[in-house]
Amino acid sequence: MKILKSAAIAFSLTVAMGSFSTAAVAESDPGRISHSPIDVIAEVDARIDEALTAINNGAEDADVAALIKKARDFTKELNANDKVARETAKVRTHLKDAEKAAKTADLTGSKEHLEKAKQSNQGLKSFL
Repeated sequence: MKILKSAAIAFSLTVAMGSFSTAAVAESDPGRISHSPIDVIAEVDARIDEALTAINNGAEDADVAALIKKARDFTKELNANDKVARETAKVRTHLKDAEKAAKTADLTGSKEHLEKAKQSNQGLKSFL
């Protein structure tokens, strides 16, 4: 009887936990917009292009750094799998280095890091 009772409790716990799959009932927070991975990659590319255009047009260092920060912040919206997450971290690292360079008025160094970030960001499509 003791074994039957333990088996019944284990079965009921298994059924209760399995009936509410977090992936099946997962929803976005109210007011939050969810983006597809391809859309995030395209938007990050557009924001990197915007920062490169600002550098080419002779924008202020702080303005360029703010544009790069927007691009870096938007990379956090990319949710796909572990490989994509690792590669996105590389893009974020290049963007962070570009932002640091822009803050120190090294716009040529910032431009180089932005180009590397753009290449890495384009490479993310192969991991989807």
